[in-house]
Amino acid sequence: MAVTVLIPAVFRRYVDKQESIEVNAPTVAKAMEAILEGHDEFKRLLVAEEGGFRSIINIYVNDKDIRFLDSYDTALADGDVVTIVPAIAGG
Repeated sequence: MAVTVLIPAVFRRYVDKQESIEVNAPTVAKAMEAILEGHDEFKRLLVAEEGGFRSIINIYVNDKDIRFLDSYDTALADGDVVTIVPAIAGG
């Protein structure tokens, strides 16, 4: 099943300047693993040393926040769009 992972501009330099990456993955976790494979700098940014993804990113599947679905275990279907959104902070 092919899904498209949209890469925000701030992270594109870590994935050969690609705006999106198509992967075959049954879950969000597997899709994230697939796009991080071979992109070590990107992986260091997104994955904590103790494992698991850092809270600096929000993930959406077809515009739905995975925190309100099954988190990284959210199932993906052919044609789904996974969007990575960096967290914004400030004051």
